[in-house]
Amino acid sequence: MKVTGQTWKFENKPVILGASSIVGPEEGEGPLAQDFDYIYDNIEINEKTWEKGERRLLEDAARTALENSGITEEQLQFYVGGDLMNQIISSSFAARKMGVPYIGVFGACSTSMESLAIASLMVDSGAAQYAMAGTASHNCTVEKQFRYPTEYGSQKPPYAQYTITGAGCSVVATQGVGPEITYATIGKVMDLGIKDPFNMGTAMAPAAVDTITAHFKDSGRSPGYYDLVVTGDLAAVGLPIAKELLQKEGVRMEETDFMDCGLMIYDRDKQKYVLSGGSGCGCSAVVTYGHILKRMRRGELKKVLVVATGALLSPLSYQQGESIPCIAHAVALEMGG
Repeated sequence: MKVTGQTWKFENKPVILGASSIVGPEEGEGPLAQDFDYIYDNIEINEKTWEKGERRLLEDAARTALENSGITEEQLQFYVGGDLMNQIISSSFAARKMGVPYIGVFGACSTSMESLAIASLMVDSGAAQYAMAGTASHNCTVEKQFRYPTEYGSQKPPYAQYTITGAGCSVVATQGVGPEITYATIGKVMDLGIKDPFNMGTAMAPAAVDTITAHFKDSGRSPGYYDLVVTGDLAAVGLPIAKELLQKEGVRMEETDFMDCGLMIYDRDKQKYVLSGGSGCGCSAVVTYGHILKRMRRGELKKVLVVATGALLSPLSYQQGESIPCIAHAVALEMGG
């Protein structure tokens, strides 16, 4: 592995052997429904509590990712995962059921690419032949923990985002058929001074810009190298801010298709309750491991840069008036040959 600045170049090019995306009913009403492995028809996910439902989503996604990869649980050597719940209990409890060596991580909504970068590092270095990366979120668990319980019926500002209900996992392998993981750029913590826990897009935009800029500088690539650069998840407020900041940095994003997972997963014209778009650990995970990977396997996309963003607040920090530190991690996916 070669290291330049904040970026790892994976010389052995580990592959995503298989992946999965499991979502709730509202995500199943969006434009990407056909790309998910399974859609639950109830927000409870057939469980008695929302927290247990979130865990079930992740357990389902892990099992399905193994099936889609064609390997057994006994062959899987490590699981790297995290979520938004306190003490990342969804991931830890799911790992308890999986029974494989586990590394728990927390990057808020950036966890999808943080876990994928770490799993890829393990495989590229020879520390593992098969490693899984995964994460999940549930609208009701996150809203209850970070803002107001759903039952409270609080009105939200139009710039707020809607936490998606879903889980995504991928199996990274030393060889096989699938998108190659060529680079990972590890972000730095950025803080714009935003204190409003509803205003995630604005808070996270500078972190996305910093990581995107570092990726192009470290790799020597330009935006035009990629068919798609996708953030996750800045939504309708944060993406325009990121575009403006990138323009000031001299990064010409008009050379590529520049999109956001939080805008892709819902139809905001029909699903008006999502306000400025989707968010949550599961957002970039299910869009990447569902929609984007399927497009890559169909040959519609060859080179994609996924930049997952995360707001590193806790209920305690924002109750004490702290501003919201944010981070973004980027992973480059390319179809070989």
